[in-house]
Amino acid sequence: MAPSTTADLEAFLPAPPTKSMDGDVGALASMAHRGKSLPGIPKFGSHAETRQWQLEHMAVAFRVFAREGYAEGISGHISVRDPEWTDRFWINPLGVHFGLLKASDMICVDIHGEVVGGNTAGSINAAGFQIHSALHRARPDVHAICHAHSVHGRAYSTFARPLEMINQDVCYFYNAHSVYSDYGGIANEVSEGQKIAESLGETGKAAILMNHGLLTTGYTVDEAAFLFCLMERSCKVQLLADSAGHKKRIVSDEEAAYNFKMASTPDTLYVEFQPHYQYEEALSNGSFKQ
Repeated sequence: MAPSTTADLEAFLPAPPTKSMDGDVGALASMAHRGKSLPGIPKFGSHAETRQWQLEHMAVAFRVFAREGYAEGISGHISVRDPEWTDRFWINPLGVHFGLLKASDMICVDIHGEVVGGNTAGSINAAGFQIHSALHRARPDVHAICHAHSVHGRAYSTFARPLEMINQDVCYFYNAHSVYSDYGGIANEVSEGQKIAESLGETGKAAILMNHGLLTTGYTVDEAAFLFCLMERSCKVQLLADSAGHKKRIVSDEEAAYNFKMASTPDTLYVEFQPHYQYEEALSNGSFKQ
């Protein structure tokens, strides 16, 4: 529960998160009993090590999406900015099932769409490139982006309205998600990607794309993937609550702000995804690392 007054709230909360590899120790420590915090985002000695780590976690994100039922034909994509060449990003190949993807399957493209590394024999989704390149251009603080056509996200997107703060978990999106309500068809045009990027704004973590689906971002692919799964479930919960026909009790702005600040740093959101990573590693014996 949040402190009872605004003054108490400001005194109790850790400093606002900084998007650096150092993370927010205070927020991480608050998640564990007596401050015995879990490890946050790791550091590596070279760009090559960081890149391989990112690609392995990217592959796991896809496999989680497959288990959750987010695969829809050849739609859906995840991208991760390269740690060395920041005008380049890695994205999944077109036409490969999410559940089969490995680190070596990913394709590196520059901001102009030229394939510059990785699986150069593969092809990428044209609409996916327009969306991801526009977002990576507009938001240098964003290192990873997830987009898929999940069932409840698509259903809720038809209302073109933001999620209500009706439970603790959805507060991860408090004042941090937007609605893109200018649907322009499959995003094959540069302008559609730019409009989606504009709708996200300068600090948004996620967007509901009307008649389309969901999109989430993160400092790590772990953060973006966790937020996507959470947003999809939040859409499902919202639809269930709306269908019940009873008056809803909305979380207050003060409590929602408290929940957001305590749970939405890059390190805490990275940690939230690690049980998924551990489970996939056990199931596949680490085959996604290839």
